[in-house]
Amino acid sequence: MSPETGFRPHRVVVLALDGLLPFELGIPHRIFGRPKDAEGRQLYEVVTCSIRPPGPVRTDADFSVLIEHGPEVLATADTVVVPASYELGPVYEEGVLTPELAVALAHIRPGTRLTAICTGGYVLAAAGCLDGRRAATHWAHAEHFQRLFPKIDVDADVLFIDDGDVLTSAGVAAGIDLCLHIVRSDHGTALANDVARSTVVPPHRDGGQAQYIHRPVPDPQLSTTAAARAWALSRLHEPIQLRDMAEQEAMSVRTFTRRFREEAGVSPGQWLAQQRVERARHLLESTDLSVDQVAQDAGFGTAQSMRQHLQAALGVTPTTYRRTFRSGLRT
Repeated sequence: MSPETGFRPHRVVVLALDGLLPFELGIPHRIFGRPKDAEGRQLYEVVTCSIRPPGPVRTDADFSVLIEHGPEVLATADTVVVPASYELGPVYEEGVLTPELAVALAHIRPGTRLTAICTGGYVLAAAGCLDGRRAATHWAHAEHFQRLFPKIDVDADVLFIDDGDVLTSAGVAAGIDLCLHIVRSDHGTALANDVARSTVVPPHRDGGQAQYIHRPVPDPQLSTTAAARAWALSRLHEPIQLRDMAEQEAMSVRTFTRRFREEAGVSPGQWLAQQRVERARHLLESTDLSVDQVAQDAGFGTAQSMRQHLQAALGVTPTTYRRTFRSGLRT
């Protein structure tokens, strides 16, 4: 914390476990290491620790990484991130923490935001942090995860789940989606979009894991639904019917709906609602339009309809959302 200003960056502590995936270990550093406030100050501080004293930690590659902090640094975390590991032992096989891991996790203060990428969720589950909650994990592990932890409601389709103070994601690249979501939740869409742009990734991916599960490849000679999505995005402010989108691809409604779900992972109606919520968020953050005007421009028609959609998607009203993200970046 700066003694002059009282500013202190949000501390993210990444827990590196033996067998970790180097790609996933780097995600929090890449995403949280980018955001700065208007004065150029880093909004997040990222620190990596091990469950043992400082030293090498094995990866699933042909190299180890040297970790400079022990588990005691977990006590300083505002957010803890647990990336995936392929050497979880009894955590993965029996759903129980090793004594060493339990001692390390005991350093975490109550109220700390907990985040897991892919099989890192097994660690939070074994610690009891996910009991009675919804959780995501890689689709290939979802059935095993559910059997091992029956108190958890496992969703094998979504890219990530935000359950307030505990967040979980699907595998590998879904960790990027999750970390961008955290930046978006903490500091707004504009900043998250800037981070995504600098990282050369989409700020928001449509659909869930269903689009990545192996299935027969569609005939490349057949049309896709990309043109219909582009058409819809250019006129979100207008009423859009399913048959209107299907006509853009010269498909029947039934064929279009099936193809759309295969490509986007969600139904056309769900996709439209997601795009309108994102449009409303952008307008609430970046313009002085009234709530009624935002609702019209985003295609919700009425402020009440927009309020219901934002409440369902974000857990807040349009007025609360605007007040949060127009009052300056949170620190």
